[in-house]
Amino acid sequence: MRKLNRRGFLGLAGAAGLGGVWSVTGFSEAKAWADPTFGGDPFSLGVASGDPHSEGVVLWTRLAPRPLAEDGLGGMPDRRVEVRWEICEDENFRRVTARGVESATPEWGHSVHAEVDQLRPGREYFYRFRVGRDISPVGRTKTAPAPGSQPNDLRFAFASCQNYPDGYFTAYQHMAQEDLDLVVHLGDYIYEGPAQGSIGRGHLPAAEIFSLADYRVRHAQHKTDPFLRDAHQAFPWIVTWDDHEVENNYADENSEDPAQSPEEFLARRAVAYKAYYEHMPLRRDSLPSGPDMRIYRRLRYGSLAEFNVIDTRQYRDDQACGDGQHVPCEEAKDPSRTMLGAEQEQWLIDGLGGSTSTWKIVANQSVMAKADRDPGPGDLLPMDNWNGYEPARQRIFDAVAERGVENMVVITGDAHCSMVTDLKVNFDDPSSATVGAEFLGTSITSGGDGSDLDTRGREWLAANPNMKFYNNRRGYVRCSLSPTEWHSDYRVVPYVRTQGAPVQTAGSFVVEAGRPGVQPTTSAAV
Repeated sequence: MRKLNRRGFLGLAGAAGLGGVWSVTGFSEAKAWADPTFGGDPFSLGVASGDPHSEGVVLWTRLAPRPLAEDGLGGMPDRRVEVRWEICEDENFRRVTARGVESATPEWGHSVHAEVDQLRPGREYFYRFRVGRDISPVGRTKTAPAPGSQPNDLRFAFASCQNYPDGYFTAYQHMAQEDLDLVVHLGDYIYEGPAQGSIGRGHLPAAEIFSLADYRVRHAQHKTDPFLRDAHQAFPWIVTWDDHEVENNYADENSEDPAQSPEEFLARRAVAYKAYYEHMPLRRDSLPSGPDMRIYRRLRYGSLAEFNVIDTRQYRDDQACGDGQHVPCEEAKDPSRTMLGAEQEQWLIDGLGGSTSTWKIVANQSVMAKADRDPGPGDLLPMDNWNGYEPARQRIFDAVAERGVENMVVITGDAHCSMVTDLKVNFDDPSSATVGAEFLGTSITSGGDGSDLDTRGREWLAANPNMKFYNNRRGYVRCSLSPTEWHSDYRVVPYVRTQGAPVQTAGSFVVEAGRPGVQPTTSAAV
């Protein structure tokens, strides 16, 4: 991946009107605002927590009394503001466990990332923020179990792809009512395009976004949705991105738009990454530096589970043969091509091979299993997901098989549908070894109302014997883990273009520890 030095990035940022290189979060040249008062609710974007460890979490908010202000500043002045936080084990805050102060600076959109430690493992906590005379909503979070402990269960949901104009975030309304330890978001938190839709939820600004102000407004617009705020407020989140947080189908420094040079695109990527960090409960380990941001990481839940959160956008080779569905071309077979980059690929292989956790989870952006759409002897494969990077996928699967890795489960987003499949060492040989399971989760809204089955689903089920289930409704996946079993429930809503949809379970599946392969637990409609 091309790295821009400080001088090069300053030149690009200045030329593009992006405001130059920003300071480290928490440090600011702006004057302090000693007694802040606001013309609106400074906590209009809600509160969130994330990346739970056994002794702590990161707490997030962003001050924005006018969240959709066109300049992207959220109605805040060019002043540094002290924001107090406190956390305790009861939501009435009778006995505060820890408290502190963070500086919300204009350089970082007045976002706050408070990294709290010295908490007790596996405990529920409540937190809130205070600025001036304003107090935030109370958020709920939970720490991970102690290292080496043997928890009996872990409950989480995962989601992706929330295109604002496509529908209402009703799925989050239902998710917030679930009994969960955490939520995993697998990307496409925002969409960068100009879509306005037809239900009164058009994108702001009403154009494709390029500047830091644009990306800030787009993120803020999503967080004005009350159901999304509720889900953030109810659980700690683990987040990663896909493509639409920057630009559709981008690969490393390569834009889909031939009019954008790599240098211009990296400048765009830099402001997109910055806005993403400003709006997510991420630790300072993920602080962006210009167009680079380390987001792949590993989170452990005692000896029960380990999340390997990967990044399939920032380091990948460009898509082979262009985008879309293709008979695999010679370029796609090139063994030097990578989805993760050499460093991250080795990090993932070593992490899976060295893990002592029962469940080895890969939090992945796009379909990993073979997804052929030609039921005949040929292949018709998408080039933007792992099917366009088959040698890289094979290196991972071969390493899993050779190292005897058990209980690898891949959770996936991006495709706007639900799918359950076994992961095979050789997808062309149904009798080959199964190295893991993949649960593909549908979108929150992207694609509109959907249906139980569509043309793609019929083609996938006909052409891929390893696939067990398909559904094209919107929703999320609820997972319950024990030392002996993994259960996944596909929670779907019948419509998103109008409000008030109920939720139901379209299918339930189980993976038994030590026994590769997925089994249905209910009669799932397809």
